[in-house]
This record gives sequence, C-alpha cells and structure tokens, in this order.
Amino acid sequence: MAEKVRDYPKLAKDILEAVGGEENIIGVSRCATRLRLVLKRSQSKAKEKVSAMPGVITVVENSGQFQVVIGQHVGEVYEAFTNLVNLDLSEDQSENKGTVLNRVIATMSAVFAPFVYILAAAGILQGSLILLNLLFDDFGATGTYEVLSFISWAPFTFLPIFIAITASKHFKTNTYIAVACCAALVSPTWAEIAAQIADGHTITFLGIALSETVYTSSVLPPLFLVWILSYLEKFLNKNMNEIVRPLFVPFLCMLLMVPLTILLIGPVTTMGANGIANGYNFLADYAPALAGAIIGAFWQVLVIFGVHWGITPMVLANFELYGQDSFQAYQTIAVIAQVGAVLGVIIKAKSQETRKVGVSAGVTGLFGITEPAIYGITLRFKKPFIFGCISGAIGAIVASFFKPYYFAYAGLPGPLTIVNGIDADYPTSIWGILIGVAIAIILPVVLIQIFGYGEDTAKQAGNNSLVNEQGQSGKGLSTDTTTNEEAVTSPLNGTVIPLSDVGDEVFSSGAMGEGLAIEPADNTLYAPFDGTVVMLAPTKHAVGLRSDSGVELLVHIGLDTVTLDGSPFTLKIKEGDEVKKGDVILTFDKKAIHQQGLETITPIIITNKDAYEEILIEELKDATLKDTLFTVIK
Repeated sequence: MAEKVRDYPKLAKDILEAVGGEENIIGVSRCATRLRLVLKRSQSKAKEKVSAMPGVITVVENSGQFQVVIGQHVGEVYEAFTNLVNLDLSEDQSENKGTVLNRVIATMSAVFAPFVYILAAAGILQGSLILLNLLFDDFGATGTYEVLSFISWAPFTFLPIFIAITASKHFKTNTYIAVACCAALVSPTWAEIAAQIADGHTITFLGIALSETVYTSSVLPPLFLVWILSYLEKFLNKNMNEIVRPLFVPFLCMLLMVPLTILLIGPVTTMGANGIANGYNFLADYAPALAGAIIGAFWQVLVIFGVHWGITPMVLANFELYGQDSFQAYQTIAVIAQVGAVLGVIIKAKSQETRKVGVSAGVTGLFGITEPAIYGITLRFKKPFIFGCISGAIGAIVASFFKPYYFAYAGLPGPLTIVNGIDADYPTSIWGILIGVAIAIILPVVLIQIFGYGEDTAKQAGNNSLVNEQGQSGKGLSTDTTTNEEAVTSPLNGTVIPLSDVGDEVFSSGAMGEGLAIEPADNTLYAPFDGTVVMLAPTKHAVGLRSDSGVELLVHIGLDTVTLDGSPFTLKIKEGDEVKKGDVILTFDKKAIHQQGLETITPIIITNKDAYEEILIEELKDATLKDTLFTVIK
C-alpha cells in the first residue's frame, strides 16, 4: 500500500495537467469528498490517469462534471487546485456548464459541502443530549444542558450566514456584502417584527404589507438572495464611478436586496421549499413503505453520481416546520446497508488486501461517509452494492411500519446518528429505526455468504488500485492474470465480409490494421466491449473505441460516407464517454446512404495490432451482437 498522500499541491497539479490544463477548466467546486470540475472538452484517458493517482479513490463523470473522489482531504486538494487556476466565469463560458438541473446540483454541492461537517457535528451533539436526557432524568433542567443545547442549535439558527459565505464564493460576489444582507434576515429584530405580524398586526414597508416569514435555519431565501446579489453587484460595479464605488455598492446592495428578500424572494422560496417537503411528507404519511423502499434502495445511487445534495433544503424545511424528518431515518438505513455489504465482503474475502480495504472503507461508513465503501468494495464487485441496495430497501420498508423520524438534523446520517431518532412522544420511532438498521446490516452479510461477491473478480481486483479514504493505493495488474486473451464481439448485426474484399484500398490493404467488414442488417452500432470513446469523426461516420484493457478499434460506417457531412448519422455518445458492452453508439439511415449511391459496408479494424502477439479473426458468414469477431492474444 502506498503511503498517505501529503503533497496535495502536487496532486492538484497532476489532476490539472491530466484534464487539459487551466485553459480547459470552466468551473471548479468541491463537496465533502469530491473535487468537481467542469471541463470545456473531455480529455482522452483523463479518467484513467486521474483514477490511477495516489490519493484518488475514483473518478465519476456525471451531470456535466468531472468528479474526482478524494475523501477527507478534498479540502486541501481543492485549495491547492484553486491556487493553480485563475477562472474567468464570463457569461459565454457559463453557458457551457450544462443543463439547469446540472447547475442546480453543482450549486447545492458547492454551497453545502464546505460546512456539512459543522452541521454533522452539531447533529451529533444534539443526539448526545437526547441520550443524556434518557440516562439522567434531571439533566434537561441543568444549566449544562442549556449551554450545550444552544451550542448545538447555533449552526442551524445562523445557517443563512454559512450559506452567504459559501454561495458568495460560488456566485463570485462580495462575501462581506452577502453576509451583511443575510445577517439582516436572522436579526432578532426581524424575528420580533415577524412575531407581531403573526399575532395579527399589520406592518408595512413603503406601503407593502410584510409577511411573517422568519429566516433562521432557512436555505433557499439566502441562497436566492446571494444569487441575485451577484448580478446586482456586477451591474453596480460596472456602472458606478470608482471613487464612490467602495461605499455605495454595499449601501445600495443592502438597501435593495434585504427588502426585496423579505417582500418577495423569502416568502416565495420558502413556500417552494415547504411545498416540496409537504409533497414528500404526503408520500411518507400515506405510502410509507413506498417512501422507505425508494430511499433505502436508491439513496446510494444518488451518492454515486454526487447529486444527493439537492435534498438538503427539503430535509431542513421539515425540521424547521415540524421539528422532525423521516427522510434521514430511511437515509440512515440505506447508509448502514452499504456498511453491512462491506462487512459481508470482509467475512467472505480470501484476499488479505481486499479485507484491508474493506476495514478502511467500513470505518468511514460509521461516520456516514460511504464513498470509500462504494468505490473501494461494493460497487467494485457489483454484487455487494446490489445486495446493499436490496437490504436498505427491505430494512426501510420494515421500519416504515413504525413511523420512524429523526428529531435532530444529521449532516451525515449513519450509525452515530441513530440516537437522533429518540423522542419520548414517538417511542416507536427508534424501534423502527433499530429494526431497519439490524436488517440493513445483517441481510447483506447473509446474502454475500450465500451468493458470494464475485470471487474471480476479487482475485483480479486484489492487485488493482486498492484505495481508502486516506488516499492509500496499490497498483498492480489491470487485467485478469489467468488468461492472455480478450474477445471482441460484433458491434453490428449483418453479413461478414473479408477485409480484402472491401472496395477501399486503405482498408483492404491492411494499412489501417487487421480486421474485417460487415454489411449491416439494421441501422444501429453498438459497443463491442466495455471501454471509452476516444475518437468521433466530425462527420459522425467513424468511431474510435478503446477497451478497458487497451484494444483500440476503428469502426467506419460505409465507404466514402465522409462526403455526407453527417446527415444520415445520429450520435448517442460523445468523445471521452465511457461505454458498456451493448450500449448504443450511433444510429444511421442505410436507405439514405444508398440513395446517395454509397455503400454501407463497414470496416471494423484493430488499429494497435502491434501491441499484441496475435489477432485471431473468426471465420463467420453472419454476425450478431453475441458473436466474437476477434480474439486478441496478449
């Protein structure tokens, strides 16, 4: 195992070089375990290069982002990375950030990730107080309890301040102005005014009646305030004389943004957050088993793609409105199910290295951080991840019959936050959670002992990159050591034609490499193996693929079809995408190609034949997607 990574600037520099340098970076943010990059262009082999770096757990490409999973040291790497790049997020660049959904996910991650451990620590303190109250009847009446209680609630009370700091950095606006505006929202004076309005008094601002909305513990009002503030500040800085700018920009920003928020932004966004929370609560109240099954089964899938931050406003709205939330109760069961799956692998594994990685990954899971468990063990072997999701669903369904709730917010739900489900008014809640947790941790262990976790895969993976949350890794063989052969199946259905019979000398002479051709029977090209799209012709007629073990394949749809300028072709992927065997690469219109007087005979060529000892070409008359075209001898 490699030593713990300490040279974070070097790791940041290596990542930057691998993804194409500063000129290829549109945006950078981070969450609790990931460095999130938005790239102008995908870079060939970038995912493989970065994944292999010591200190990197894995790389996930999703939601328009290149996500580098690092673990608990992501903050150090993020700081070093931002020191290396000087981003100018102009209007035209921001258009490249992806869909609205992708940008919302990226924003939620950038805003909450930097202080999620603060909220988690406060949640653990609240859970500890719950436990102490159970053990000592008079503890709740002591001054010690009062002090510890207000300490635990402080981060939630002043949550808009935290959001002002992180959101101002994300939206590139003045942090101090953002904090000043959001501080006004949590001012005790505003709370008093809102209380008077709630009691029936009418209070107006410039003749407009104020609402009773309060903003302590709120999420969306400060977030939208800072977002709109970023545009206002930019406008004022651009149009105001530089002599008066330092004073009058913050003056006008506060004068405009705070009233705008309490008059419009706050009530509207609060209504939206409460509406989403009420929608979930309706499902949880009237179909609790369904709500539990969905969260228990799919929560960790959201974690894989890094989109789980989007649920935070809804959960916080539940605690603000009702002082309780069932989502985090089910979420805890889903988290513990993955810990159970890791435990099952540790018990079953014969490889000492696999057990070591399992222990490291399992320990971080105790704190509600499951990425090391997922990428180091459960998803790597596939079966454990599936067993974990099944167990999480079953555990949550059983728990749902007891109406489980959390009564204190848990920033990172997991084994340590189970006590947050204790409340004297809801005695069945904690029993439901405990029973669900027991199922979640025992069932995957049993399933793995019965069905295994992929023993052959484990032997291979034991020599691959073995990583843990601290950035440890060990590199070894990237292919199965029990065989030196790899089969390449057909990417098309159709009639097989010898390469020498293709009416294009470049292909028939073997100058491009060894292979054969197929006259397609239909209009779809599929991935013949798991790998990466390394080349797409601008005219869409040719695709270059590289298998995970390094076989490079060129597929050229038709002859001279470059002249069609892409019109008969529809791409389903883009350069740099990872594909799985059987994925649709592109579709094409055979009839349209023939109408142009061109052939659809498709050469399929292994272009790096010199990297292999021998390439065996199967003798076939017809090929289907299940047939092997080539056997590569390594």
